Order: sequence, then structure tokens, then C-alpha cells
Amino acid sequence: MTEDAAWSALFAELDSWAAAGKRLDFWLRDDDATVPSTQLDRLAALAERFAIPVLLASIPLLAQESLARRLETAPLLRPCQHGTWHRNHAPAGEKKSEFGLHRPLPEILAEVIGGRQRLRELFGDAFLSVFVPPWNRIHPDVAAELPQLGFAGLSCFRNFALGPAGGPRLVNTDLDLIDWHGGRVGRQPGELLAEMVQTLAIRRMSPEPNQPFGLLLHHHDHGNAAWDVLTNLLTRLSGHAAVAFSGPDALFGAATYLATDLD
Repeated sequence: MTEDAAWSALFAELDSWAAAGKRLDFWLRDDDATVPSTQLDRLAALAERFAIPVLLASIPLLAQESLARRLETAPLLRPCQHGTWHRNHAPAGEKKSEFGLHRPLPEILAEVIGGRQRLRELFGDAFLSVFVPPWNRIHPDVAAELPQLGFAGLSCFRNFALGPAGGPRLVNTDLDLIDWHGGRVGRQPGELLAEMVQTLAIRRMSPEPNQPFGLLLHHHDHGNAAWDVLTNLLTRLSGHAAVAFSGPDALFGAATYLATDLD
């Protein structure tokens, strides 16, 4: 599909949302924040331009004081916890995971608590008690323990679901801006938009209530092409009647703040 055709298909789908009386709550999550950079500045400027808060997943034991100082002047970048060390503990041959059951559960939970304490010290009241596991993978048994550790929210990727024991409020991302297998570069616009249209069409036909649609970012890996696609997408979506930009405060609710008092 050409880029022009993909844009036309996206707006036709959004028009169908509007005709059905549905609203697309569109939000952004950005992973792997550790230090200030020109890339982070660019993300902050984009958030301000479109008045769209960004859930900024920060790696606790790699994050620097300088990041906290920078976020003091970037209120729309909302820091939360991205694993602990962003280390893979899965054996060779398995998909990468920091929070699978590859270690004793008490050891895993202690590591999560340590990371949470570190980010609370770093970001203070700006810290949101939302957990984002590296590689979007977490065993359901670990996820079920997160509320007891003070987490009000969990965010993974499209098809992740909580297990029978439940867990915190789950709001997944749905679309990844980066092509990880093609050189860690921004995806081609036509391909990205076609996947978005397909996902939205399925969701529009679902009897479930409106679900937020999350775009996953990694600002460290964005080249100019990725920034251009993101800016163009936000520009075009901001003018459509079926689209509302949302953020973590609305998605995860007031419990995000109440849970910070559970230490």
C-alpha cells in the first residue's frame, strides 16, 4: 500500500468510528529513558506542541539525576518504572524477559521494589506508579503481585493479558513506531498506517467499550524519518472528530497517585 493510500484508508476508518459514535483515545508511551538528550528535548517539544502527555518509562538503576532535573521543565513527560536494570534473564532460545519466572519470585519482587524506591527518590511526586516491563513481557504471576507493591497500572503490548490472579489496571500499547528487525529505524509510513487501520477496524467492530490506542516510542532510536512520521501522524489525527489525545493520568486514574503511599 502506498503512503497516500494508507492515509486515505486511515481517515476512512476514522470516519467510520465517528459515524458509529465511537471515540479513539490516542496516547503515547516512550521507553528506555535514562538521561537528557536532544532526542528527549524533541519528544518534550512534540508533547507541548500537541498538548499530549507521554508515559515515559525510565530504567530505575540506569536513570540519572540529570533526567529528573530535565523533567522538572517537561511536565508532559510523565515518568514511570521500566523494569529495574533492563536485563534479560531468559535462557538462550527464549524471548528476552526481565520478569519471567526465571528466578525465584521473592527475588524478582525485591528487585521491583528496589527499582520503585529508586525512581521515587529520583522523581518524587512526579513518579507515576505504572510498571512497564522491558520487552513488554512479564509473567502473569509477577503481574498479579504488582498492586501489593504499590503499582496502580501496568502497560505491555497489544495482546498481553493478565492471568486469573489479576493485577493492576492494564493499558497496553498497540503499535510500535520502530522496525526492530530492519535496523532499529522508524517504520515505513505505509506499513505503519496499514497496521493501524487493521487494528482499528477490528476494534471498531468489537462489542467491548472504547479502548485507548497506544503508540510505542523509543526516542533514543528515532531518526529524522521516525520523527517525521510521528509529527505527521499527530498533526493529522489532531484534526479528526473521532480522535482525542489522552495521557497516563486519564488512562490509569487517580489511583496512580494513591498507590505511591504504599511504601
